[in-house]
Amino acid sequence: MSSIMTNSAAMAALSTLRSISSDMETAQNRISSGYRVESAADNSAYWSIATTMRSDSKALETVTDALGLGAAMVDVTYTAMDSSIELVDQIKAKMIAALEPGVDKNKIQLDIDQLQEQIVSIAKSASFAGENWLYHEVGQNTPAVKSIVGSFNRDASGTITLTTLDIDTEYSSLIKLGFGGPVVPKGNGMLSVVKTNINYINSAGQTVVGTAAGGVFDFDLTGMTTDELLLQVQATEDVSVELADATSTMGALKSRIDMQEKFVRNLIDSINTGVGRLVDADMNEESTRLKALQTQQQLGIQALTIANTSSNNLLSLFN
Repeated sequence: MSSIMTNSAAMAALSTLRSISSDMETAQNRISSGYRVESAADNSAYWSIATTMRSDSKALETVTDALGLGAAMVDVTYTAMDSSIELVDQIKAKMIAALEPGVDKNKIQLDIDQLQEQIVSIAKSASFAGENWLYHEVGQNTPAVKSIVGSFNRDASGTITLTTLDIDTEYSSLIKLGFGGPVVPKGNGMLSVVKTNINYINSAGQTVVGTAAGGVFDFDLTGMTTDELLLQVQATEDVSVELADATSTMGALKSRIDMQEKFVRNLIDSINTGVGRLVDADMNEESTRLKALQTQQQLGIQALTIANTSSNNLLSLFN
């Protein structure tokens, strides 16, 4: 039926054209923004996942900064401890030289004094961002457990936790002054403590137990007897072993921080890649779709034009 009141063909063509225009707007938005899911209205489930994971990615970026700061502190401490090992070895060699008959102990002590001062200088200067893990003094710097943020974690229920890399600076303390108390294996300030219960071989070849006159940081061999000097040599050797162990621990922590930093960076890349797969637009697909929609739009306009001319054709019936 032909009617001048209702043009069904034009209505159908207009409806199709509106649908095409809506699809074109969607494709153009995806191309301009680069996202297939830009807002919750596009896909609420994917948008929610992507938003949460982006937040976690930003938190992990902060973790990499914390690891970088921790790595710098550990590097400074490790370098200072490694240098101290060499100085302690030199002090021990000087003491052994003092056992030789006829040597001038005063001159040897002067050399040792310089090495001791260098150790103090190294310990005091091993600071980064206001932190010093080697030199401790009452009222200024107290040994404590230091925590480096290593990772950001979210479990299935959404609970957030942080992984930390901990180090007790009691174990790394080279010089600890003014704290008093008994000498204990932990936190004795390796280079400043008076060593007790030292097993050593005296000048008579006997194995005996004694207390060294002072730590590596503070002793004077000019007035020492041969046995006292032998005791101090053994005490310094024991300190050297402790220092090597502490340096090994610091080196292991340094390696772990490097590994953790690499892992976190890879994790951030994986998260960003996963989010991209959920919400990023496929530009090849969207450009192809846009071309097809542009063609459909042109055909829809032509169809609407043809439908609109049908009313004019009715006039010919009355001529």
